[in-house]
Amino acid sequence: MSHLPISEDELQAYVDSALPEARRGEVADYLAAHPEESERVRSYQAQKQALRALFNPVLDEPLPEKLCVLSSPPVAKASSPKSGFLARWSLERIAASVLIGAISGLAGWLAHGQYTPERMARLTPLSYQAAVAHAVFSPDVRRPVEVSAEHEDQLVAWLSKRMGTPVRPPKLGALGYELIGGRLLPGNVGPVAQFMYGDASGQRLTLFLSTENVSNQETAFRFAQEGKVNVFYWIDGTFGYALSASIDKDELARVATAVYDQIERK
Repeated sequence: MSHLPISEDELQAYVDSALPEARRGEVADYLAAHPEESERVRSYQAQKQALRALFNPVLDEPLPEKLCVLSSPPVAKASSPKSGFLARWSLERIAASVLIGAISGLAGWLAHGQYTPERMARLTPLSYQAAVAHAVFSPDVRRPVEVSAEHEDQLVAWLSKRMGTPVRPPKLGALGYELIGGRLLPGNVGPVAQFMYGDASGQRLTLFLSTENVSNQETAFRFAQEGKVNVFYWIDGTFGYALSASIDKDELARVATAVYDQIERK
């Protein structure tokens, strides 16, 4: 039996089901004996499942027109080795490329026209980034936030400084959601903030705040759905807000309305 220590790389490979069967059994035994590490691995697995639910629909979308040109080489060059190579590109390979680009930065794809108009209309940068951030961080058991609600004053001061404008989390206790904490995230061209809340059942929702939408004068509530993540988003003054959760649309709308009312009273 191997006595080699379990490395972080092996834990990540365990999450990805990429370990040899024998070593996978050793990692499973290690996790059984180390509850904190086991909890961390479970949070990684939950994140992976959430991201799959969020991004798998991309694989079912029609191939963008510009990429269709690559998959169908001109008749006059049908015998060209390069054209033959392009013709063998599968829809899955191209869709995977689009997916990777979407994760690393949706704004770049939009700017270069890689998304169809229909996709651009359905996925605005604000709602899309909020859904991705929610899917990544809300399942995390060990460290879902950078600064906890116990240090709310420090959190508010830090985020306000980094955002360049005052930010403060709404109070949602009357609706059953208490602040867990928050974190700073990269946006398209600067920092954005995320506040996370949880209820007694463990359900989490996140409020995403961005100042990158000030040119957008559309203030009405809008709804988007990405996999199992529902998002209500809107523009108010210098901020764009997006509330995300895997809860019923009506319940999320109720919370979004409460958030909006508190913002308006400031």
